Amino acid sequence: MPQRPTPATSSATASIPTPPTVRATLRSPKALSVEVLAGVVTTLALIPEVISFSIIAGVDPKVSLIASVVLAVSMSFLGGRSAMITAAAGAVALVVAPLVKDHGVEYLLPAVLLAGLVQILFGVTGLARLMRFIPRSVMIGFVNALGILIFVAQVPHLVNVPWLVYPLFALTVLIVLGLPRFTKVVPAPLVSIVVVTAIAMLAHLAVPTVGDQGDVSGGLPGITPLLVPLNLETLQIIWPTALSVAFVGLVETLLTAKLVDDITDTRSAKGREAWALGIANMLAGLYGGIAGCAMIGQTVVNVKLGRARTRISTFVAGVFLLLLVTALSGLMEQIPMVALAAVMMIVAITTVNWHSVRPATLKRMPVPETVVMVITVAVVVATHNLAIGIAAGVVLAMVLFARRVAHVVTVERVLAGDGLSVRYAVSGPLFFGSSNDLVEQFSYGVDPAVVDVDLAQAQIWDASTVAVLDSVETKYRQHGATVTFHGLDERSRAMHGRLTGQL
Repeated sequence: MPQRPTPATSSATASIPTPPTVRATLRSPKALSVEVLAGVVTTLALIPEVISFSIIAGVDPKVSLIASVVLAVSMSFLGGRSAMITAAAGAVALVVAPLVKDHGVEYLLPAVLLAGLVQILFGVTGLARLMRFIPRSVMIGFVNALGILIFVAQVPHLVNVPWLVYPLFALTVLIVLGLPRFTKVVPAPLVSIVVVTAIAMLAHLAVPTVGDQGDVSGGLPGITPLLVPLNLETLQIIWPTALSVAFVGLVETLLTAKLVDDITDTRSAKGREAWALGIANMLAGLYGGIAGCAMIGQTVVNVKLGRARTRISTFVAGVFLLLLVTALSGLMEQIPMVALAAVMMIVAITTVNWHSVRPATLKRMPVPETVVMVITVAVVVATHNLAIGIAAGVVLAMVLFARRVAHVVTVERVLAGDGLSVRYAVSGPLFFGSSNDLVEQFSYGVDPAVVDVDLAQAQIWDASTVAVLDSVETKYRQHGATVTFHGLDERSRAMHGRLTGQL
């Protein structure tokens, strides 16, 4: 479980702080206690969601809990982002639910194995770097939608419940918000959960508990048996689900890694995180039976409330969850749901980027940026799927960007004094969005026989632009004029030379 900081390759890289190493943390009792306690409180926040997601996916709660143990422990060794929590997640549960319902749970194992293989290939080939193309407005929308989803998911635990739930809710909030004013030695969420659980048990309060969400007692599930043949028919059934699991898991995991990067001011290895998630999912499928990805809310609990910074917290979360499922399941079942709901509501409120929705900020922001953020939030909240919302936000951002860039190209026409030649100066990036209108910027029937097109202030970015320039040349030839293109930079000139006349 060693963690080595990436060597700096430039002055910019050297300025980025590196997270504390596992070895240094193990030598510091104070730092180690922070990591251990953060892992414990994160586990408690993890349990009800994992159980709920198992119900959505149509699998036994113990299956999801044990898969979460495998995911957390394996990612603590393999992952590229320290202090991140990976477990059986809601996005994956939504994706696999139709497969389980239509074909049976026996098809889940091969689907998970195939999804893991796709994620490994994604990380090994470097495709994880595509995350850099997610705009800031989409990232902010993702964070804000996450806060909304976490908060809304807790509301049912406060509706149509015994009145005793509300005093316990108030006590939890009071401890979580008030205790840090006096001490931060022990995470306030952990103290609140322990205190509220003790009160409920000692006073025999009849309030909803973790045990009411699903049975978590009993032995370990063991190795998942393969109950379907590995043939073309099985592949045809599982591949749509496997691809969805792979990409939904990658999107949520890599965006969560980026979020933790921003919170901790450190850098993560996105490629390593991708292939590690694939291996972890394959292991979870073989021993547990369901896949997972980064748990965004629980990661925020670990990093923000627990102040964890190393892999130790992730490892502790996995081991403590295993302990709860096996030896302490009876105690775990007694935890009041209201305590966990209150903690997660506070996490949700602190997750939202409130600065981004202030009137002063919205007034300064370009309208397209705000529209992208709002659409991302709306789609995520409507579908309860972060991956769909991110995809919608990215596509909209690309369309709006292309629309803006399409109008930055200018064409200036200057007729020579003797009237025997004309010069066109083209400025701006030329690609399919901007160059399609370029063909209309020339006066074919009016210009003299010699036409000079200066592209020194323009750049060719795709084959569409070369086709447009060929079209301009053809139209002038039909009018008996000769066109000369010059001023292109080396890259643009090479592309034009390779493609002109071929399109």
